Amino acid sequence: MASVRIPRAAGRRPRGGSDRGSTAIEYLGFLPVLILIGLAGIQLGLVAYTAQQAGTGARAAARTASQDGLRGSYERVGKASMTGWVAQRSRIAAPTGGDSVTVKVTVDIPDVLLGLLGDRTVEKSATMPRD
Repeated sequence: MASVRIPRAAGRRPRGGSDRGSTAIEYLGFLPVLILIGLAGIQLGLVAYTAQQAGTGARAAARTASQDGLRGSYERVGKASMTGWVAQRSRIAAPTGGDSVTVKVTVDIPDVLLGLLGDRTVEKSATMPRD
């Protein structure tokens, strides 16, 4: 049997609900979650990079502080061994120790998660034998 199509009045829509555009609305609702996950990944990378740079600065400062003629310039050398923005956020403690020198570097971690983490720091230390 052939189906018969019944004409509808001009300007009227079919009674069945349309799902057009619902996928776009779902994506818009999920977009903040995706952005937050992306920012968390960037934050994790910044934490790792800052920790690596703090370790580099601590080793360079300890190496310099362990040498007799260069003991006073440990802070300058430690900051010079780090990337500019990490060096600006760093604090290098005075060297301690007897037969060896230990230098501690503390760096403030930048926050890209809009204050969700609060003020966080990373701290690295390095020990070198005195010359």
